This record gives sequence, structure tokens and C-alpha cells, in this order.
Amino acid sequence: MATRDLAVLGLLGGMLFAAKMALAWIPNVEPVSLLILVYAAVMGWRALFPVYVYVALEYATWGFGLWSACYLYVWAVPALFGIFLRRMESPLGWAVLSGTFGLCFGLLCTPPYFLSGGWAFALSWWFQGIPFDVVHCAGNFVMALVLFRPCRTVLGKLYRGIRN
Repeated sequence: MATRDLAVLGLLGGMLFAAKMALAWIPNVEPVSLLILVYAAVMGWRALFPVYVYVALEYATWGFGLWSACYLYVWAVPALFGIFLRRMESPLGWAVLSGTFGLCFGLLCTPPYFLSGGWAFALSWWFQGIPFDVVHCAGNFVMALVLFRPCRTVLGKLYRGIRN
């Protein structure tokens, strides 16, 4: 991988973190899911690099806890779905995918809680967070429905220009 590619992928990871922080004042509404799907649709497997730059920035900013264990795998989920569905053109399809990820976010984060406190702890943690997952779902759905196509178009043109 060329130095230019590494720099661009690192900047895209930083952009994930900056975009999340820009909307941090709205609980559970974040553009990270949208951008990860866009990265995956445009760049394929290379999209995993900015995902883990983002995770490293989260750790550097907020430290480590039970939540941080799930970040090792949970943000790879939309990237992997985006990679495998990258030929999908429908903004509605991308919105449903992003919304579903938001709705399932809490469930996807339960394994560390299960390992640390058992099934009762994990289930109570997940159930308590369902209202936040619903907000996460709605925010992801609307953002992807409105912004996926223009973001994909712009990143596709920029990425092709950088790669040439």
C-alpha cells in the first residue's frame, strides 16, 4: 500500500471521529455508520483501515471499559455488510441496512457484558438501552436515506482521483 493510500485512509478514519464528535450533542445520532457504509461501498476491504483508526481515536479519547471491547468488532459489522453489498444502488436499501445496524447496536455490544457478568447482566444492559437503539436506528435510517448516494458519489470521484 502506497504512502498516499495510508494517509488518505488515516484521514478518513479521523473524519469518522470528527463527524461523530460534531453530532455528539444529539444522543445516539451519529454519522459513523453512514460513513463506514460509504467507505465500504467505495473502497471495499480498505474501508476496515479507517474503521480501526476511528476505534483507536475513541480509545485514545475516552479510555477503556466494557464498551471498548465491543468496538473491536461492532464497527466492522457495517463495513463487512457494505463490502458484500457494495453493488446495491438503492438508497432505501442502504438506509434499511444502516437503520438495522443502529437497532441491533446494543445487542451486538452484549458479549463483553455477558462475559463479565453473565446472561442476566447482559440482557438487563441490552434492554435498558433499547430506547437508545431505536433513536440510533431512526438517525441512521434518515441519514443514509438522504446522504448515502451523494456521499458515495463524492467519495467515489475523490478516491478514483487519488488512486490514479
